[in-house]
Amino acid sequence: MLRSATDADVDDIRTWRNQQPNREASINSHEITADEHAGWWARTTADPTRQVMIYERGGVPSGVVNFFDLELESSPRTGAWGFFLDADGLAERGEILPAWIEVMKDATGYAFDELGLDELTGEVLADNDVVRQMNRRFRFTEGEPETRLADGREITVYPISLHKDNRRKPKGSS
Repeated sequence: MLRSATDADVDDIRTWRNQQPNREASINSHEITADEHAGWWARTTADPTRQVMIYERGGVPSGVVNFFDLELESSPRTGAWGFFLDADGLAERGEILPAWIEVMKDATGYAFDELGLDELTGEVLADNDVVRQMNRRFRFTEGEPETRLADGREITVYPISLHKDNRRKPKGSS
C-alpha cells in the first residue's frame, strides 16, 4: 500500500536511504546528512511536480517511492520515479523479495491508475543486474547507457521507461 509521506516520515526516509544496500544502488551513494535531507524535504514539499509516497507492508512503513518531473497537464502525461526499501527491517522479517515485487506493483499501479501517466521513466545503474532484471520483469525497457560522474566516481546509467500500454496488468483486470 502507498500513502503520501508526511513530516513524521522524514527521519525514516533518511534512515532507509542511508542503509548500505540503498546507497550502493543509488546514483548518489554518499551518506545523506540531516541538513541535506531537511533541504531536500523542504524543496520536495514545495514542488508540484513531485510526490513522495510511503510504502507500507502489513501496516508497517517499509520504503519510499519518489515520483518527480511529473507532467500531468501535458500530452503525453509523463513522470519519473525511484524507490528504496527499509532493507534492514525487511531483511530481519525475511520479506525483501515479496516487498520488492509488491512496491513495484503498487508504484506502477499508482503511476498509471492514480496519476494517469502515459509513460513512467527512471534510471538504473548498469552494474545493478538484479534491479535491471526486475525492471524487465515489469516490462520496463532500457535506453542507451550514459556515463557520468557522481560522488567522485564514474558510473554508467541506463534510462528506463514503461508505457502504460506495455505494463503488466493487475490480476483481475482486462
